[in-house]
Amino acid sequence: MKLLRRGDSDNSDKRDAETVAPSTAPEPESAEQVGKGRPTPKRRDAEARRRGPVAPAPLTAKEARARRKATRGSKEERKIAAAERRATASERRARMLAGEDKYLLPRDKGPVRAYVRDIVDARRNLVGLFMPLALVLIMAMFVSPALQAIVTLAMLVMMLFMAAEGVWLGRKINSRVRERFPDTIDGGFKLGWYAFVRASQIRKLRAPKPRVRPGDAI
Repeated sequence: MKLLRRGDSDNSDKRDAETVAPSTAPEPESAEQVGKGRPTPKRRDAEARRRGPVAPAPLTAKEARARRKATRGSKEERKIAAAERRATASERRARMLAGEDKYLLPRDKGPVRAYVRDIVDARRNLVGLFMPLALVLIMAMFVSPALQAIVTLAMLVMMLFMAAEGVWLGRKINSRVRERFPDTIDGGFKLGWYAFVRASQIRKLRAPKPRVRPGDAI
């Protein structure tokens, strides 16, 4: 009888411990209870709620055309918008050609590039004759195929002169830039090539437009 009582007491102690242990263990917090007490909405869901309900996709091509026509406005509104875009583009181009740094391409920005353009525009460059002479030589070759050998030789000589002047111009540009802007990191072949390309263009077609005349002191 004592053994039975002892076993019963042991079993009862174990049962008591099992019933007490779960009650004392802390309950894990759910994700919904953290923070504001509700799950954080996804960004796309929040943006969708701000925009409002999305219109269903058109079922037919006719419906799609009608929806595009309704969203692009009337004919007068489209004309006004197109005129405004042309005016804005024209103004930006005019300011770019005038040399305003804000509207220039990245390759033309900065005082160093403006100084290089002034040096090139202030002198008459032999390389600037390449495009007109090349057109004349090509037309002569089509007019008389017998002149093809002479035309080829003339273009070869012209390219040699261009290369020689390009090397000389690049060295001169880099030397003067180092004197005027000793702290600049812009220089070397990249700057010389920039000067060569501008010198090879016809003066009236250069962008930005020249702000000095040939022979001006720079």
